[in-house]
Amino acid sequence: MGFKCGIVGLPNVGKSTLFNALTSSKNAEAANFPFCTIDPNIGVVDVPDERLDTLYSLSKSKKKINASITFVDIAGLVKGASKGEGLGNKFLSHIREVDAIIHLVRCFDSEKIQHVNKTINPLSDLETIKTEILLADINQIEKKLQKNAKKKLTEKDIVLLQDVLKKLNNGEDLSSLEDLSNKQILKEVGLISIKPYIIVCNVDEKNIKIGNNYTESVKKKYKDQKIIMVCADIEDQIIELEPGERESYMKNIGLEKTGLNQLIKTGYDLLKLKTFFTSGPEESRAWTIKLNTNAQKAAGVIHSDFEKNFIRAETVSFEDFKKFNSFEKAKENGRLRVEGKDYIVKDGDVLFFRVNP
Repeated sequence: MGFKCGIVGLPNVGKSTLFNALTSSKNAEAANFPFCTIDPNIGVVDVPDERLDTLYSLSKSKKKINASITFVDIAGLVKGASKGEGLGNKFLSHIREVDAIIHLVRCFDSEKIQHVNKTINPLSDLETIKTEILLADINQIEKKLQKNAKKKLTEKDIVLLQDVLKKLNNGEDLSSLEDLSNKQILKEVGLISIKPYIIVCNVDEKNIKIGNNYTESVKKKYKDQKIIMVCADIEDQIIELEPGERESYMKNIGLEKTGLNQLIKTGYDLLKLKTFFTSGPEESRAWTIKLNTNAQKAAGVIHSDFEKNFIRAETVSFEDFKKFNSFEKAKENGRLRVEGKDYIVKDGDVLFFRVNP
């Protein structure tokens, strides 16, 4: 599995520019007027991983298949979206389909680029987005409870919905409550507030390293949230360069990581994702799993039959695979482990699954 990340924000904050840069495409129209994005743009991006490159080389594989992340550029949101203002209904339906949310806020001044509000205020922008999402979720729960006469909910589901409704009415942030994301009834309702999110401050080139007053205000207000800074314009310039030129350009401007790499790392941390590998002559491949996934469940990520017919997992750490140059050599040197279905897969494990035919 990979994960799907929706880029949301007010109109003209740089969503389409960032999307184009992250996905190395020009699929999203970036224009100086509100709502230039109507239908969402979708791009699938390989997750760079030097470990996979090493395995591919050592195994002399015919194919290399990276894990992937899907970015969705969603139409700009405005005050009143929960009641259908702007492109509210479309916005809310599209955002319900993602695993995590990128709240993109504008943190730069420019007379050339209009803003939906008269002044640049990322805190106000974030409050607008969060309020509209909250109001939309309240509406969803109320509808679900009202329809209960036709479709009977369990007493447990009713209590949970009422408890979540109370929290929403009190303005509580639900995204950090991990147990809620696993509740089936909340998935059916399509709550957005329970989705984890990253705040991305879009700055200009001169402030990419140190930030500015806008970014400091965001960090102060949302000190418990994951926050990163990017310059969408710089990211857009980077993708225009040849691979060999990118490193030199980034070094010259003092940029250590691209926005894509920052978002991937933060996204994996946010969603508690890990990577295991399979590697052989035919292909080397990276697979994404949740933290604390056991070997049998990991096998199911490859194919449901692997999970059902699981016997054991033969496991070599990436470091041992690299040290001994192959799975077989690691085995000869006593570095292969035979693990059962309850083994918790570690990040970087190279696995070979034994299954019943």
